[in-house]
Amino acid sequence: MSIWELLLAFVVVVLMLVALLANVLVLMCFLYSTDIRKQVPGLFILNLTFCNLLMAVSSMPLTLAGIIYKSQPGGDQVCHVVGFLETFLTTNSMLSMAALSIDRWIAVVFPLSYHSKMRYRDAALILSYTWLHSASFPIVAASLSWVGFHHLYASCTLYNKRPEDRTQFVIFTGVFHAFSFLLSLVVLCFTYLKVLKVARFHCKRIDVITMQTLVLLVDIHPSVRERCLEEQRRRRQRATKKISTFIGTFILCFAPYVITRLVELSSVVHINSHWGIISKCLAYSKAVSDPFVYSLLRHQYRKTWKDIINKILKRSSINSSALAGESHNQNLPQLNE
Repeated sequence: MSIWELLLAFVVVVLMLVALLANVLVLMCFLYSTDIRKQVPGLFILNLTFCNLLMAVSSMPLTLAGIIYKSQPGGDQVCHVVGFLETFLTTNSMLSMAALSIDRWIAVVFPLSYHSKMRYRDAALILSYTWLHSASFPIVAASLSWVGFHHLYASCTLYNKRPEDRTQFVIFTGVFHAFSFLLSLVVLCFTYLKVLKVARFHCKRIDVITMQTLVLLVDIHPSVRERCLEEQRRRRQRATKKISTFIGTFILCFAPYVITRLVELSSVVHINSHWGIISKCLAYSKAVSDPFVYSLLRHQYRKTWKDIINKILKRSSINSSALAGESHNQNLPQLNE
């Protein structure tokens, strides 16, 4: 193995371990907190978490084996199943992010009617659509034998080995990425830009009230005034940073891989195998970033995880106290003797 291949294998191992750990933490918070389970977005996050976990235990290990052995790991049946799962899980993850953006759009733009427009039944219907949508493309690909080991990405994915099917495969690949990556990106941009517009409007209203208050409070200390103005600046930047993170991570992780898949269809452009694996690793990195972007960095999940840690520490301290008490009681007869 070359130094590049060793480095890429190390990157895949790190991505796989971090994705497993982070998504398991999200799942633990979901199971522990009743408040998180009651919220409708929790269903979308749970679906996204399961997709990321399955990606970490199915596609990533086979890609690691493909990088190390430079050939198809396992038999054809295993590769076909993993390739089917990879296509399904990637599409499902993209659509789950779009569903989360729709939920935020309804909550911010239509706050008074949110509970009537986004109920558990509505969320279940949206998830049912994402599953049907995500399963349709790999089913078609599997029926046409367009799933296999692709050396350019060192992974089991969409792949056409028959030159006579090239035109049909090109059309299928274009339609697949248009209705997965492009559709999700359009939904993300539309919904989050609407959310950003409403957030900026509310920030302006708060800023006007704050400035009027500062004008009226003539005797206010300069440090307090400075803190109020600093909070204004942070408030204006907060929504922009969050929305930029949602859209930016989606584009950064998926766009290089999708563009590479589309450019690959052209026989004119030659793609380096190292870049193919790098673009695949970028797509895998979405399974690492999602738990932090959508869950673990939020206040509710941080509080839940702190509660879990405190409960574990409290239980261990109680057990240690009980053991100490038992040992003390056992020593008493010896002292009496």
